[in-house]
Amino acid sequence: MDGYGLVPLDGGHSGETFLAEAAGERTVVRIYAGRGARRGPAAVEVDGAVLRLVRGLLPVPEVLEMRRPDPATGSPALLVTSFLPGTRLDLLLPELDERRRRTVGRGLGVLIAQLAQMPMPRPGMFVDGDLRTEPLPVVDLVDWVKGSRERTALADWGIEEYDGLLAVADRAQGLLDVVDRTCLVHSDLNPKNVLVDPRTGTVMGLLDWEFAHAGGPFTDLGNLLRFERDPALTEPVLATYAERVPDTPANLLDLARAADLYALVELAGRRDENPVAARAHDLLLAIARTGDIHA
Repeated sequence: MDGYGLVPLDGGHSGETFLAEAAGERTVVRIYAGRGARRGPAAVEVDGAVLRLVRGLLPVPEVLEMRRPDPATGSPALLVTSFLPGTRLDLLLPELDERRRRTVGRGLGVLIAQLAQMPMPRPGMFVDGDLRTEPLPVVDLVDWVKGSRERTALADWGIEEYDGLLAVADRAQGLLDVVDRTCLVHSDLNPKNVLVDPRTGTVMGLLDWEFAHAGGPFTDLGNLLRFERDPALTEPVLATYAERVPDTPANLLDLARAADLYALVELAGRRDENPVAARAHDLLLAIARTGDIHA
């Protein structure tokens, strides 16, 4: 896209997001040509509507322009947003001292608490610019694990590891069975999609909302803390969430890990696709072998 003055942005796997600069102003251009197009013609409207919904409540870019795909000309959908300052947290974390890690943790706790308090009437995937939802299939964790056994990396597991995972899934489902509230879920809330001020540790932005949906209030927390075990970061995240969300249960981290098990199983099954999937596979295997969802 060099001929159009667009520079690919690092961090995403879709290859559809670019930085544009004109008259000294930076914008971000998302072209729905590959993975974005497979989401359907309404994907750009859904993404724009979600950003407008949370704008002013969460640090997200402003929607500047939005175009639906044009089947007549073959032009893909286009979303142009403002450019947010900051450094990606995945790049910054290794350099942060304990004080700034705790600052980041508190900021992330605020972010996730705000998401958890944006109620939705029912769970489901957004299907249009009005954010109407299409119901998600109801599959408990045990059935989810069983359905993920064939034709994935889990097929290589021994019977002992597989039975261990089923036991963990059964206990995790017991925890999730008491959750009866639905909220807005980012669903990809990991350090790669968080922008932070490297000097202060202030959270500056939350990016990449393509997986946003209406779901459980602990999903984003589990996603964020999937690989994170450093108490300098996890403790302020959990404490800040608990301070701000009135119905926070005592077993908050248990519920977060249980909610994330769906995504962890799916990701682990694609072990050979990328380093993150390989890391998820190793984590899931450790959980299965120890019987500990916090392994």
